[in-house]
Formats: sequence, C-alpha cells, structure tokens
Amino acid sequence: MRIAFFSDIHANLPALEAFFKDVDAENIDAIYCLGDLVGYNVWPNEVVNAIRERNIPTIMGNHDEALLLPIAQESKPSNKGLIRAIVTDDNRDYLINLPRHLALNFITNHEPFNLLMVHGSVKAINDYMVIDYPEKEVLDMMQSQKADVLLCGHTHKPFHRVIKNENGYKHVVNIGSVGKPKDGDSRLCYAIVELKQNTIPSNPNAIKVTFKRADYDIEKAAKALENSAFSSSYADALRDAK
Repeated sequence: MRIAFFSDIHANLPALEAFFKDVDAENIDAIYCLGDLVGYNVWPNEVVNAIRERNIPTIMGNHDEALLLPIAQESKPSNKGLIRAIVTDDNRDYLINLPRHLALNFITNHEPFNLLMVHGSVKAINDYMVIDYPEKEVLDMMQSQKADVLLCGHTHKPFHRVIKNENGYKHVVNIGSVGKPKDGDSRLCYAIVELKQNTIPSNPNAIKVTFKRADYDIEKAAKALENSAFSSSYADALRDAK
C-alpha cells in the first residue's frame, strides 16, 4: 500500500496545483493532509476549496487553529490577521472543526501496526518535531498513543528517523512542506510511505519512505505576495526556502 502525506501548503496555490499534478502521476492508494492550509499567501480559500473538492482527510495545523480567534484590531496587518480577513465563513468553519490527530491501524501477519498523524507532535499542535528531538520524549509520546509511526509537519524540514526500543522500532516521518519549504530546497516536498507484508514493529525497514520534490511556479507565488498587503519577506523566504 502506498500512502501520500502532505502538509503546510500555506495558501500557496501554485505549489498545491503542482503537488496534485505530481501525486496524480504516482500509484497512490490513499492521501492525507497534515494541516496548515492557510497563512503566508493570498490564496487561502482556493487552497481550502481544492482540498475539500478532493475530499482529502485533513488534520488541523496551528495556522488553521489561529482562525478560532476573533478578528483583532491591528495597527499594522499581520499574517494571521490578513488571513482571518480573507477566509470565507464557510472555509473558516471547515478549518476550525478539523481533527487534531488521525490514526491508521493495520494488522500484518497478525501483528498491529499503527500510524499516527499530527501537525506538530502529540504534545502540541505547534511543537517542533526536529530530527534530534529527545529520544525518550519521542518514545513516550508514541507509546502513549500506541503508535509505530509518527507522521508530522510544521517544521517544513523533512526527515525519516528510526528509533529502537525494547519492543522493536519506531519511525518518525516529518513530511516537509508543499507551500513553504525551509530546508534550502525551494521545490515543494511531500512523502510517500509504502507498507508491505513485512510491515511489523520488529522490522527496522517496516516502511519505505520516499520524499518527493517537484518544481512549481515560485515566482507566481512570490509576486502575488509582493503585490499584496503581506510582508515581502515571505516572497524572499519562498525563493530561498528559508
């Protein structure tokens, strides 16, 4: 089974369109979104509508969560304030009612194998699950949820980490970002996770993780920011992948 996971689109419609074109060419059995559909660009409604039209199971990101707050009076428009003013009531209702976690539970060779999707971490929606996150804390979080694989986003930096424990192996997969990479590679990023007959906790190679990168029209996204009320620094961040 091949499952695609993507996250952190951040209202970048050109990146999302390129992602759909790329993932549609893959032999994918299922697709999930790990949140942060909005923030940092001018197309929040178009991005939300595209994901809703495809009926993609999605969890809440911290920028989606921010829409729970009322519109604030700002002397200088902020990123979250601008997004809050742009998003339609219908899309806001969709975003603020997204689940915080999603789990996929498999049985292979009579053994359970569980995938848990979060945006930041089990602890918090805005927690930064970096590659050197303290091992004991990662294992404690995963054990509490009976998760063999923890899939997350938020940092915009992809990695696959395998941790050995007394019962076998745990996997942490940060899937990177479609709309705002921060790892020095400006191409969009998502992950394909493959499960096979040897997908059991005692196998360190229980899953195959492929990080897919694809080009998109960065200048279209950057120019849209420069011609808007958003900070032009966001355009520079897209070009530099920072």
